[in-house]
Amino acid sequence: MQDQLYSVIDVETTGKGILGNRITEICIVLLRGDTIIDKFTSLVNPEQNIPPFITGLTGIDNDMVRDAPKFDEIAARIIEMTTNAIFVAHNVTFDYNVVRGEFKRLGYTFTRKKLCTVRLSRKLIPGLFSYSLGRLCSSLGIPLVDRHRAEGDTDATVILFQRILALDPEFTIIHSFLNVRSKEATLPPHLNVDAINALPEETGIYLFKDQKGNVIYAGKAKNIKQRVISHFYDKKNKEYALCQNTHAIDYEITGNELIALLVEAEKIQKHYPKFNSAQKKTIAPYRIIQYINRKGVIQLAIDRSKSIDHSLEVFYKRADAIAQLERLCFDYELCPRYCNLQSTTERCSHYRIKNCKGICHGQESVALYNMRVQRALACLKKEKETYLIKEKGRTMDEHSFVMVQNGIYKGFGYIHQSEQVSHFDDFETFLTLQKHTYHTTKIIKSYLRKHGERNIMYLQEELS
Repeated sequence: MQDQLYSVIDVETTGKGILGNRITEICIVLLRGDTIIDKFTSLVNPEQNIPPFITGLTGIDNDMVRDAPKFDEIAARIIEMTTNAIFVAHNVTFDYNVVRGEFKRLGYTFTRKKLCTVRLSRKLIPGLFSYSLGRLCSSLGIPLVDRHRAEGDTDATVILFQRILALDPEFTIIHSFLNVRSKEATLPPHLNVDAINALPEETGIYLFKDQKGNVIYAGKAKNIKQRVISHFYDKKNKEYALCQNTHAIDYEITGNELIALLVEAEKIQKHYPKFNSAQKKTIAPYRIIQYINRKGVIQLAIDRSKSIDHSLEVFYKRADAIAQLERLCFDYELCPRYCNLQSTTERCSHYRIKNCKGICHGQESVALYNMRVQRALACLKKEKETYLIKEKGRTMDEHSFVMVQNGIYKGFGYIHQSEQVSHFDDFETFLTLQKHTYHTTKIIKSYLRKHGERNIMYLQEELS
């Protein structure tokens, strides 16, 4: 490949994400083998404002590009310098997609083979702390002038690429990266193919981590490897940014989708990953509570609090809590006023509930009314059941369970088939405790709607 043409390219942009980025500066150095044969550098009028933070990074402002050529005026020169050449850049996916996007606006399909000097460096110069252009140049003694300007970055990338060519004289690694079926061609720059090959094709959760080891995305999948790889082919701005920031991937096999969903929810609440949008908001539940008023009457009410202690029942929609109170009023002939279903201080006058026996205007004794309230409370207590959801385990010789105690999600566990367990206390030995949240409630309710009581095991214990 001594006569192979390479176009080493760097672009500066307006920073509006992959789909909205416009070029503000471009530099192309054309190599034949490892020899420079041509160079082109130009500012570009992006036909939109350059954000202040981009100006702070690159030094390129609106005044500098006002009289610069627009992209369509230099498009022919770019085509000339890249035809029959391999597109080379540091983090090539970014530069290639931006250039391709500019041509797409002109109605031209720009397609070139491409090589990434980040990925090539990781393969041929392993063991460095960082493979950013600045850190690489510092580690390898490569001069880097005018950082974050197209010409300065391109000149440094050219020297880096020349060294890469020298380290791969038989072009074995370069050929593998040019193979479109190779995982190396599609992986994020900071991941190697071994990390992907190590992923299991089983049900569980996966965690994308940044350079500092922080979790930046948590996901669940029926096939972890397949789902992770799908992120790399997604061209959305958010997915691209996620992959560019991913330096490591961890995973946990759960054996079934229910526990995967519950663990995913727990990881999102624990790590608050920057690239997760769903399930991050902590939602305070609505609670049915009881208290005794100055007349000695037991009143019921709806309260909202993150704490679920001393709650008679917990809901995540106010309408559901109101519906439950209305049901209790109908079934146990309770007073809407003393169930806080209306704000009047006079006798009750609810538009639907008409069976109050008169506690609100002195027609019934407090003792008789409170007896019916106690029966209603006993009904609520009975409805807060304790049960297990039994599911597949992580291996053929174990099964899993999800525990709900008195209507509250307690956690999950795994039990070897040789273990003999039947009582509540037996299962607690294998339990991994988890938090009961709005999201876990939704997950479990959705599971029960879909599967019914097929996998349910009710446990006998004294409810407290």
